[in-house]
Amino acid sequence: MQDYNRIHEPLARQAALRPDAPCFYEEGGGITTYGQLWRRVQAAARWLAAQGVRPGHRLMIVSENCPDVAVALFAASLLDAWPVGVNARLSGREIETIRSHSQPALTLYTSGISPAAAQHADAAGAVASDAEIWGDGIRHALADSPTEADASDLVGRVATLIYTSGTTGAPKGVLVPHKGLLHFARISSASRRLAPDDIGYAALPMSHIFGIATVLMATVYAGASLVLRSRFDAKDALAALADPGVSILQGVPTMFTRILGEVQGHGKTHAPRLRYLYTGGAALDPTLKREIESHFGLPLHHGYGITEYAGSLFITDIDAPRADSAAGRAVEGVELRIGSIESGAPAPGERGDIFVRGPGVMLGYYRDPVQTAQALLPGGWLATGDIGCLDEGGALSIVGRSKDLIIRSGFNVYPLEVESVINAWPGVRLSAVVGRVQADRNEEVVAFVEALPGASIDIPGLMAHLRTQLAPYKQPAQIIPIDAIPTTVSGKIQKQPLRERLL
Repeated sequence: MQDYNRIHEPLARQAALRPDAPCFYEEGGGITTYGQLWRRVQAAARWLAAQGVRPGHRLMIVSENCPDVAVALFAASLLDAWPVGVNARLSGREIETIRSHSQPALTLYTSGISPAAAQHADAAGAVASDAEIWGDGIRHALADSPTEADASDLVGRVATLIYTSGTTGAPKGVLVPHKGLLHFARISSASRRLAPDDIGYAALPMSHIFGIATVLMATVYAGASLVLRSRFDAKDALAALADPGVSILQGVPTMFTRILGEVQGHGKTHAPRLRYLYTGGAALDPTLKREIESHFGLPLHHGYGITEYAGSLFITDIDAPRADSAAGRAVEGVELRIGSIESGAPAPGERGDIFVRGPGVMLGYYRDPVQTAQALLPGGWLATGDIGCLDEGGALSIVGRSKDLIIRSGFNVYPLEVESVINAWPGVRLSAVVGRVQADRNEEVVAFVEALPGASIDIPGLMAHLRTQLAPYKQPAQIIPIDAIPTTVSGKIQKQPLRERLL
């Protein structure tokens, strides 16, 4: 077993062993080999250092998937800087909130591949970066004033910051450890038996823990390759199964739902090399599992993970496919408690809050000691915020969430963030955002709004406003006016009666 300390080291090793082997099959037909990628990473690290990026500095990457994202991630690792991946499809307000909190020394925009990133680059006054290093597709903006580098013992331990909205509406920057990502890269690679001739499909954003850990790092660890796409498109995914011959197809459940919609009435998909299907990031609907397995003639494997843990905590066994939708057994190094950290090994069927510990546990929330203390408990335990139970064989099922988290297309939507934008709209007294489960088990966002006495709310105008303030996956599918939002005596909003209205 290879001993690595930084996430760029598996790439360096693959480049030394197999420099001409493909790493990325790009949009437009280009191929990036391991040798080419590693040379670009080293050049990018020198360029970033020349711009003043130092260990402990944050490097913000406003992006959609392309080789430049991986170059920036690994170059930051070389410098012990902390990359902050941000999906370019976030609104300007959301990106500014993350920028203000993380205080990056430099921000990169993948403007060549992403019109959304190009718009953000225009707004920031970003300039073209060195084309010999980045090509024509990257622009950058330096911080307006000098940025302090983190000087704590976390320097050298943090691989990346992944931002997830907090229940207070403020963003939380999850400090993801090198140690955890490297551990899971090995686990994930072994769980799928990845080999250099495997080709995966990579449309999940690298700003998401699924995209970084399960897709990118596991692939590089094994020396396999990826069909790299900026956005998911079912037709493109199906075409890639035939050429170049994707063997590993993975994504959130809604991606598989879209694939089913595309293949309906067209017979079996031509996928001569496909051998492994995997979904995570949200609950797996039994009907979806059954239909995907019927179409492809392969098991649809499943797992459970959270942003605060570097990679999946539970994965189904490749040699023992499950008939149900459980998330499988704990991966190597993961310990679990149900109910409390003092409760001991959980009994089968016992339901309660999920607590875990292992090498992937986050190092904390950046610049947020209060929420860090709430999540990281004595003994190295992490409070996941989820509720689950184990079966007799130790397989985990998620049965609920202790928070009002909504999962939309694999992305987390925290209601209070949406409510804070709605509540600022003229005429709104109060709002309550809940999730409505759809037929494919995906959730859509629904907002109830209560008007101020004597006021009326311009619902179409509010919907248009939200499109400028929130990422598409956070935008309500429906806004429902209501005379009075139900509350407790103490004034706390009661959401269960609202959910019942949607049934």
